[in-house]
Amino acid sequence: MSAATPTASARGAAPYYFIPEPSRFPVLTALGLFLVIFGAGQWVNGVSWGSYVTLAGLATWAFVLQGWFRAAINESEGGLYSDRIDVSYRWSMSWFIFSEVMFFGAFFGALYWARLHAVPNLGSLDNAVLWPDFKAIWPSAQAGFTASPAGTVDPFTTMGPWPLPTINTALLLTSGVTLTIAHHALIAGHRAKTIGFMWITLLLGFTFIGVQAYEYHHAYSELNLKLTSGVYGSTFFMLTGFHGFHVLVGALMLLFITLRLQKGHFTPQRHFGFEGAAWYWHFVDVVWLGLYVVVYWL
Repeated sequence: MSAATPTASARGAAPYYFIPEPSRFPVLTALGLFLVIFGAGQWVNGVSWGSYVTLAGLATWAFVLQGWFRAAINESEGGLYSDRIDVSYRWSMSWFIFSEVMFFGAFFGALYWARLHAVPNLGSLDNAVLWPDFKAIWPSAQAGFTASPAGTVDPFTTMGPWPLPTINTALLLTSGVTLTIAHHALIAGHRAKTIGFMWITLLLGFTFIGVQAYEYHHAYSELNLKLTSGVYGSTFFMLTGFHGFHVLVGALMLLFITLRLQKGHFTPQRHFGFEGAAWYWHFVDVVWLGLYVVVYWL
């Protein structure tokens, strides 16, 4: 199968459907998955070498990611991707984001069930004999007002919306605006403007991560709010922690897209790599808005 030039690809003259050459990356991905699961299983059971096996698996994944994405970039820039491939990438990214919606939906559902069903049921008359001292109050911040009336959950202070979560909300919303400006600049053919606003977006995104790290330090050291602080602590850190991880992943996506822009990649007509990362970033923004209202305000 002969490769088409990038110009020909833009005219739709690339192969109807590109079939890549045999690759070692799927096998290496499976090997990394085995090492991570096997090593983590040994690690949590106290085996000293389990951590090293886990790190070896993560290193394998990192190697696969950079190699596989590098190969895909070379194929794209080599003019091998037709409009049909572009559509397949769009569907793939759409389903990936849908799976992430379901992922966060599970945690939002857990928070909903705990607040509106589990805690009220534990404080009902049906359970008064088993837990006579339990008070069905949310958030359960004091010993004796938790799902452990014996006081095994230390008293803690809940995290309010001021000022750090509100600052982070402003940072993420602003980053969504700057990313949209960069996108429109790319479509208009203004590469320098695109790159400038992409770096602004990255600055805002990494600032968000820094503020959240400070928020966690404040929660642990001053509020005594931990992952073990009852159902409030577990849902708080699971939701905000996984979201922070997704912000980091999205920021890394945008970083590599920005570096590609500086190398001259993407055109006003064909730039799905940019669009896919932008979709993910806007998804992260929307999740944060829901999280900001449900976790910090309600």
